[in-house]
Amino acid sequence: MTDAPQERTPNHNAQDHVSVLLTEVVDALQPRDGGRYVDGTFGVGGYTRAILDAADCTVFAIDRDPDAIARAAELAETYGTRLVPLTGRFGEMDRLVRAAGCDSVDGIALDLGVSSPQLDQAERGFSFRADGPLDMRMEREGASAADVVNTAGEGELADIIFHLGEERYARRIARAIVAARLTARIDRTSTLADLVRKSVPHAPRKKSGERSIDPATRTFQALRIHVNRELDELDHGLSAAERLLSPNGRLAVVSFHSLEDRRVKTFLRARSGKVAGPSRHDPAAIRTQVGPKPSFRVITGRPIVPGDEETLRNSRSRSARLRVAERTDASAHDREEAA
Repeated sequence: MTDAPQERTPNHNAQDHVSVLLTEVVDALQPRDGGRYVDGTFGVGGYTRAILDAADCTVFAIDRDPDAIARAAELAETYGTRLVPLTGRFGEMDRLVRAAGCDSVDGIALDLGVSSPQLDQAERGFSFRADGPLDMRMEREGASAADVVNTAGEGELADIIFHLGEERYARRIARAIVAARLTARIDRTSTLADLVRKSVPHAPRKKSGERSIDPATRTFQALRIHVNRELDELDHGLSAAERLLSPNGRLAVVSFHSLEDRRVKTFLRARSGKVAGPSRHDPAAIRTQVGPKPSFRVITGRPIVPGDEETLRNSRSRSARLRVAERTDASAHDREEAA
């Protein structure tokens, strides 16, 4: 199981932020003059800037967070019409980009999970390292993490924390949450983090130089994924990328925990034809086997991981995994939303 990403020491200057595996992502996309690219998770614009600086191309910058779109609009003052900010979810990237007048693109970058400004701003409620309202909504709409924590049943909370946080003490944590909210509503990140820490047994001290994961990490991860439906969004985004990429276009996806990476790996294996076929002892099944042609060619057999220098510079990169694939000229397997 891939460790959940540790939260970083806050850095509020977005310009100083270096996107995880930045060089590797840009090298994978191979930006060219006249090319059209999508940064599906704009955040602070690290990938967007690097792609635009690498070639005389166009980038469609997508984000569901209004703050991120405001940053993209500000950056567009520097790059002009080469940068096109688009408000929405990357799971809708094909519709968003086509509505902006582009039918296909040559590359797509996705940096999954929470962005640095979302972690750094206590008022967004993503971080357990600074007290703030228990919110976690990327779009600032819909049910918040506080709503879930204070209304979901004990069984539902345990399932969320176990399945989306891969937390072995999920039931113990859920039981503590339900007991605590009988006294007072849980509305602050510090309140929830303290509850979780008291519910999880102390982990053994790690070797010198190694950082221990805060006991609240996986519970906060689980709630964030649940509130923002991140895994569903990833599934939609991978299919949308398949529909939007032109032949030989590249898809580069950076994930930060095993739930995301497993989904990306499974999708690319299926789309590249690397799935189990009929038994070799069943010739009739082999002769009648018919399926769509592979729509992707996997470039990275094993995911690319950060080097020691990057992990020392940015602890968030420690659990990052980059997978890259290239679009073939075959039709998209899922075309139901292509219109």
